[in-house]
Amino acid sequence: MLDGLHTMSTDCTPTPDIPVILLAAGRGERMRPLTDVTPKPLLHVRGKTLLHWRLEALQHAGLRHVVINTAWLGGQIPAQLGAQFSGPDTALPPVHLTYSHEGDDFGHALETAGGIARALPALGTVFWVMAGDVFAPDFAFRTPAPAIMHALSQGDLLGHIWLIPNPVNNPKGDFGWDPERGLALNLAASDLRPRWTYSTIGLFHRDLFLPPWCAIAPGNPDGLAAPLAPLLRAAMDQGRIAASIYTGSWTDVGTPERLAALNLP
Repeated sequence: MLDGLHTMSTDCTPTPDIPVILLAAGRGERMRPLTDVTPKPLLHVRGKTLLHWRLEALQHAGLRHVVINTAWLGGQIPAQLGAQFSGPDTALPPVHLTYSHEGDDFGHALETAGGIARALPALGTVFWVMAGDVFAPDFAFRTPAPAIMHALSQGDLLGHIWLIPNPVNNPKGDFGWDPERGLALNLAASDLRPRWTYSTIGLFHRDLFLPPWCAIAPGNPDGLAAPLAPLLRAAMDQGRIAASIYTGSWTDVGTPERLAALNLP
């Protein structure tokens, strides 16, 4: 069951302490045999686990409350991290950690939308979502621009996602982008406009995970698994998902070969 978490302020004042959900429940099939004994977010890149890289960045950005969902070998994550995280900079306040144990509660991972719906009662009105198995050391989780926070907390936007140039493992991309309006686009298959890849990093309003967008009850008491992409595409069709382009270092650590490449001297 979910541990308690305070709801953070989400108005457009310059507070950086926005709740975060780190997605760490997946099986990591393509990473086998490494993930037969270790959950993928605990694999090491350049001397630190993928989760440590993420949590250090969040700590430096002033983000203090993180929910981590778990399933496959999920007990290893709280056993290693505990209830709070402190990086090498001991002058910074620690990051407080709570867990959504999907494997313990339901016997399986709930996919992205199902996992977020499960954790929703422990998140604020606006919150960060990010995958725990992506290596993006240059992404700064700084205070979002006041315009972004205002659009999410007071306007019609349901999300603001970061798109990246298509990596070799996703050459066709995921979504289009309208730079004039700053919106992500759900392009038809026949639409020849460029597509970008979703970085797995985004800010979302909780309403995206409520009806009519998401049919799962808050807290997901039935343990329903559901992907995020259909919710994003439906909201994009209504012009309610904004996007920015991120061009810094980014790797989906999805195979042993990509992990080995990151660890080359």
